[in-house]
Amino acid sequence: MLARTIIRSSGRNFSTSTAVLNRCIIYTQNGDPAQVLRAITYPKLPSPPPNTVNLKFLLSPINPADVNTIEGVYPSKPSSTSNIAASGLGSQDEPVFVGGNEGLAQVIEVGEGVKGLKKDDWVVMDRPQLGTWSTSRNVPFHGVIKLPATGLTEAHGATMTVNPTTAYNMLDGFVKLQEGDWVIQNGANSAVGQLVIQIAKDRGLSTINFVRSRDDMGPLVDHLQSLGATKILTYDDLNDKSLRGKIKEWTGGKDIRLALNCVGGEPTTAMSKLLGQDAHLVSYGAMSKKPLSLPTSLHIFKNLTSHGFWQTNWSKTHSRTQKEELIAKLADMMKENKIRAPEHTIVNISAQESDEEATAKIRDVFARLAEGKFGKKVLLKLEDTAT
Repeated sequence: MLARTIIRSSGRNFSTSTAVLNRCIIYTQNGDPAQVLRAITYPKLPSPPPNTVNLKFLLSPINPADVNTIEGVYPSKPSSTSNIAASGLGSQDEPVFVGGNEGLAQVIEVGEGVKGLKKDDWVVMDRPQLGTWSTSRNVPFHGVIKLPATGLTEAHGATMTVNPTTAYNMLDGFVKLQEGDWVIQNGANSAVGQLVIQIAKDRGLSTINFVRSRDDMGPLVDHLQSLGATKILTYDDLNDKSLRGKIKEWTGGKDIRLALNCVGGEPTTAMSKLLGQDAHLVSYGAMSKKPLSLPTSLHIFKNLTSHGFWQTNWSKTHSRTQKEELIAKLADMMKENKIRAPEHTIVNISAQESDEEATAKIRDVFARLAEGKFGKKVLLKLEDTAT
């Protein structure tokens, strides 16, 4: 496939054909992903400079935070990608941002001074906003973490560094839970919620899981139970005055000391009232887009502590060794099938598609995501374009 490269000379633009091997999904300004994203092709990567590696991306998910980043409303801001812009693709006067924060990649070449990595190793990202919606990229070798050589699926690797780490760290970082303890959460059918259920089950913890009521609850209940959910309730059940007694019976009178919140609003207020003495409420999302309101009495008489959690901050404040140990733990759980790969759909951008066709496809994907038409995690696979 040939890309059209613009060469600036004497105030005039000339077009020339250049053989290319790579493609990525970019944007040059914030906005609706279905309108601002586009696919571009760019030349084969040169050999990596010292202390860097060339990567081939195998699968890269689309996460809600990716959408917010493109819209310009997410706290973690990407850096422009000068090596893509310098290839002549796009204007020299505007930055180019490559989409994607999470993904699984394979090392295809290592630069001088690189330690602990070799050709064909699988790696995940250890830096935010590296631009994973690509066929190939050059990155600093300390910006990635090596995965075990065998036992993981591509879907496991591609989705390892955002949702599983969030679930694990919230269960591990606020309360010293022992086998037999209980955890309560809302948004239990979210990606993180499902991982909380699985990790809790592996640790011998019981979970009370709240979800939005729907016409056909059966399949959702069956799915969450198959993951290890102990009890599954709806937000409507929070209005049931007998609920507190039921929970006391389920737990044998044991206080619930950890609640995980990704919803906010009144359901979270009601859920917090089910907590026991010296409990911790951890908020990692606000899907209702409504403020969190907590009764003062919970703080005074039950010594409730409320926290916020953002995995990006955790990564910034913990050592590389700690991050490698966490990834190794999660990888072991995945290999032992204690954590399932998320239900997913792979969207393939083939080598035979033109940039215009690839752009239309990726914009359609985001339009369908906005309308909730997938219902599964979407993973992107960008094939190397033909020479």
